[in-house]
Amino acid sequence: MDHAKIAAVVKEAYDKFSQAAGGENASYIPYLASVPSSLAGVTVVTKDGKVFECGDSNYEFALESISKVFSLALALEDVGAEEVHNKIGADPTGLPFNSIMALELHGGKPLSPLVNAGAMATVSLIKASNPEERWSRILGMQSQLAGRQIALSEEINRSEQTTNFHNRAIAWLLYSAGAMYSDPMEACDVYTRQCSTLISAKDLAVMGATLAAGGINPLNNQRVLKTENVPRILAEMTMEGLYDSSGDWAYTVGLPGKSGVGGGILAVAPGQLAIAGFSPPLDPIGNSVRGQLMVAYIAKELGLNLYAVN
Repeated sequence: MDHAKIAAVVKEAYDKFSQAAGGENASYIPYLASVPSSLAGVTVVTKDGKVFECGDSNYEFALESISKVFSLALALEDVGAEEVHNKIGADPTGLPFNSIMALELHGGKPLSPLVNAGAMATVSLIKASNPEERWSRILGMQSQLAGRQIALSEEINRSEQTTNFHNRAIAWLLYSAGAMYSDPMEACDVYTRQCSTLISAKDLAVMGATLAAGGINPLNNQRVLKTENVPRILAEMTMEGLYDSSGDWAYTVGLPGKSGVGGGILAVAPGQLAIAGFSPPLDPIGNSVRGQLMVAYIAKELGLNLYAVN
């Protein structure tokens, strides 16, 4: 793909949408409410390691729900696609990402690793002899995918650990249904930590480009994931990556994506590149307003829709 065109389109996306109106910071986690709402950045990283960025692309924000993609990646490496599919699932719940009703309607099976119930069950599948080892392996996976050492924010983690009562209830419901594979409170604790790491839009684009490149980090050429696990990850992102608007995203943008309430959003064009946007104000569903606009514009201008017939 023409690198000059990518650079031009990234700048256009930033210029057009980096100060778009609408949305509000997440307020139920105190740290997220305090992040300056004017921030915006966007980055593209190609499968051969070229980086194109504009705006606040190096500002570190809370990874939040995007972390679910990377713990899923580790679980697939540990136990394989069949076991993840059988124990977690690959279907949209049709209900909000933190829904208890979704569990009750499906006999305690979480259906997707990209909703909170499925994410905690996924964490419990990761091989470890204790919670600290499990956490260390998840943080290691995030760091390998980003190509640098990712760190936990103690401030974010405190904000989350002191407000995660709903997730604790979900963890116990999973346990009671036989769909939790470690101590439920340990899984909830580790899941909360994985959401509390700090990354930039550039980091996120590198992580996505590692998926686009079939599991090889394009910055250091290190293999992080087995190639055969990448399609499973991208399929899960398509099904549930943008919460209740995942279908709309597939319909209009046509790329696997994942968002987080920290303001990040990732889209992956398999075999080509990844696009990451960041801006804190969210729509009512929990997706970055400006991030969606910037990423969608780049995908359209570069002709990346997977469902388009050229």
